[in-house]
Amino acid sequence: MTTASAEPGGHSELREAAVTAVDGTRVAYAVQEGAEPTVVLLHGLAGSGRELLPTARALVGRRVVLVDQRGHGRSTRRPVDLSRRAFVADVVSVVEAEATGPVDLVGQSMGAHTAMLVAAARPDLVRRLVLLEGDQGGGTPESHRALGDFFRSWAVPFADRAAALAALGDGPLERAWVDDLEEGPDGLRPRFDADVLQATIEAVGVPRWAEWESVTAPTLVVWAEGGMFTAEQQDAFVAHGRTVTRVDLDGGSHDAHLDAHDAWIAALAPFVAP
Repeated sequence: MTTASAEPGGHSELREAAVTAVDGTRVAYAVQEGAEPTVVLLHGLAGSGRELLPTARALVGRRVVLVDQRGHGRSTRRPVDLSRRAFVADVVSVVEAEATGPVDLVGQSMGAHTAMLVAAARPDLVRRLVLLEGDQGGGTPESHRALGDFFRSWAVPFADRAAALAALGDGPLERAWVDDLEEGPDGLRPRFDADVLQATIEAVGVPRWAEWESVTAPTLVVWAEGGMFTAEQQDAFVAHGRTVTRVDLDGGSHDAHLDAHDAWIAALAPFVAP
């Protein structure tokens, strides 16, 4: 059982709310009001719903829900349960709280993995599925540790956002991280902990071919020219899907929603048109 509550503050143009999971995890989200079917957006590892605001605004007139997945953003920072099942249950709870029918579920990277598992577990809740730079799982223990080490290497707290940009870099992804930093008495810190991220990506890395092959919702799979998956991985993933439309973006990185925004929206918007 979960409970939902409305919250003040946050993005001035959005309604802020949260659901509480059975393990006590608070899952925060923001709602852009508009017409259904509702679009639900899921960010990648170390992100938050904030970085998908430009995507939401580009879906003019649509009702859009931007979820901060557990361990990220305004949601519980250190949840007890970091299993893929818990992430799926959180999204199901948000959908049941905010939508009156099946939704268009959109995810990037880790969020794409979550979205795929939701579509597999609850096909009744998903009208259309969109996966940007997502896969059924993979990676190695070494790569997962390296990712955790990268986030542990941040010299936090940062004195201010300029100092954070100087330390992290000034690319689209780095700016999204800096924009999402949380202000505290000693400076600015990320809204996540590195060990939580590492445990999360380790769970994402477990192969999930059976779940992917069971998805029945029409699915848009989007790859970026400079993304993280090889051509062989991309081809294999698409080949194992049931009803898949593939789009390969000219340009963009793994975070194409940030650095190839126009091309991303050109692929997304027609697919999720009511």
